[in-house]
Amino acid sequence: MNHYPLWKNLLILMVLALGIFYALPNIYGRSPVVQTSAIKSQAVDEKLLASIGKKLEAGNISQYELSLENDTVITKFENLDDQFKGKEILDGLSGYKSALNLKPNVPDWLSNAGGNAMSLGLDLRGGVYFLMEVDMKEALANKFNQIRGDAVQILSKEKISKKSLKWKKDKLVITFKSEELADRAFDKLRKQINEVNFKQRQIDGVEAIVGSIRDKAIQDIKDKAIEQNITTIRSRVNEFGVAEPIVQRQGSDRIVVQLPGVQDSTEIKDTLGSVATLEYRAVDMNPNHNALIIMNSGKSPPLGFKLYKDKDGRPVLLSKRVIATGDQLIDATSGTEQQSGRPMVSVRLNNIGAKRMLDFTRDNVGNNMAVVFKERVISHKDPETGRNVYIEEQTVINNAVIQGVFSDRFQTTGLESPKFAAKLALQLRSGSLAAPVEIVREKTIGPSLGKENIDKGFNSVMIGFVVVLIFMLIYYRMFGLVANIALTFNVVLMIAVLSLFGATLTLPGIAGIVLTVGMAVDANVLIFERIKEELALGNSPQGSIKAGYEKALSTIADANITTFIAAIVLFAFGTGPIKGFAVTLSIGIVTSMFTAIMVSRAIVNMIYGNKTKLKTLSI
Repeated sequence: MNHYPLWKNLLILMVLALGIFYALPNIYGRSPVVQTSAIKSQAVDEKLLASIGKKLEAGNISQYELSLENDTVITKFENLDDQFKGKEILDGLSGYKSALNLKPNVPDWLSNAGGNAMSLGLDLRGGVYFLMEVDMKEALANKFNQIRGDAVQILSKEKISKKSLKWKKDKLVITFKSEELADRAFDKLRKQINEVNFKQRQIDGVEAIVGSIRDKAIQDIKDKAIEQNITTIRSRVNEFGVAEPIVQRQGSDRIVVQLPGVQDSTEIKDTLGSVATLEYRAVDMNPNHNALIIMNSGKSPPLGFKLYKDKDGRPVLLSKRVIATGDQLIDATSGTEQQSGRPMVSVRLNNIGAKRMLDFTRDNVGNNMAVVFKERVISHKDPETGRNVYIEEQTVINNAVIQGVFSDRFQTTGLESPKFAAKLALQLRSGSLAAPVEIVREKTIGPSLGKENIDKGFNSVMIGFVVVLIFMLIYYRMFGLVANIALTFNVVLMIAVLSLFGATLTLPGIAGIVLTVGMAVDANVLIFERIKEELALGNSPQGSIKAGYEKALSTIADANITTFIAAIVLFAFGTGPIKGFAVTLSIGIVTSMFTAIMVSRAIVNMIYGNKTKLKTLSI
């Protein structure tokens, strides 16, 4: 009557064995380490290990271990004090960067088999938290400019003359001299620019086409701006060697950045939201065009050219046509020019940029090409909103003669300092932001607070777990022991699933575990109480066990399904801590259903299933 088939017992054993295996890495703890990697092309080898060892010993740090992993030197310390002291020492290594981290002490045999410890969130490890807001108005403005340029290009290609073309608020208005031109333009534009809904009409007796951007296109623009900014910010974070960073979307226009282990956020903060790029433009070589005279006289620059200023404030006439931009860069490294010793950035362009650069340099050897550095900087604070108001600064940082023909690889010189060159190379490597971002909230959590949080979280789980175990053992005796074993396996399976899927454990996540520990025995309580009722009605012990598990199943399923739905809703609509709580709660519901029903039934079957003359139950 109370027997599982062999396959079901084997399935339960296999699941429990896998759970123990994947939960095992979390018992080995973590050690404070400093990760050291190269900023440029410096070697990361045994010589660097020896150099680091000498510096640490000179700094009176003797308890440490050095290892080389994936072009990164891992220095393990005995305690946090030595870790911070070691970080200060290793920051002095020229050409290398160091980052604080906590490294799991998982044995190689376990790690090689796929066993990994859970990542710890910012509230448990310490670090820096940023909440960044994306300027969606700027994202839309950039798209409007792109659409305007596309429209101009289409009309030019089709040789359709226009009177005017400009955005009026959120409407693209194009006027023509005749209805025939408007008809031709309408047909071409509506076929080639899908984001805009075009309509043909007359405005003050003039033939015109009015385009309004579609609602779906606006949402797509915002979504793409967020996605590109997340990708760019994640690339910039990775350049700093931060271990296990979290960069994720929050709401419609915000991005959360969590950097575990980081305590000094000044440099990272300046780089994360920096909107800077380069443009390569031709210099006006006409001797009759004097940039200084044009600037002082207030006259308009020659057709096709624009007035810029260099670092010293001197005017330079540059072509409006851009040869290549920072968006076409696929790699950039900072270094020092061999001949002059000045800082420079070595640049590599993609195929499109390389072809344009090759075509330009082939026709302009002996002429000048300028490099324009574009950066968005704070102008002032809006007195009404308190928000920063930004302006775009455009400065010519290099104006040099083209000595020969080149395409995808070349150097940009004239940079003010090695630090500026390194920062510019990082920004170019990681890509540009689709729209500016502003840090609206920032907080730093110290590592001591993180350790305190870990201790409190661990203690809360253990206290709740032990109290439940004692209660179940006293109240239900042998069946209470069965429930306790099932509850223990439930916690193991929860930790295993979180570790297996690379989840990040936070304080709200720990709260979800604590809640699950308390809720997990509910199913067993329902089953055991049902067994008691069956015994009171005069049913046999074996029949009572069977009836208890079968009749309580629907109630258990209803209760857990409704809680699971609530957890899904919390995950779908919640942010940050709420999502962490929802993840552990939902995982706990699934594992508790498995352990409370299947695992506990299997154990009860082993204890009582073979006893045909069973008279009483220890319940």
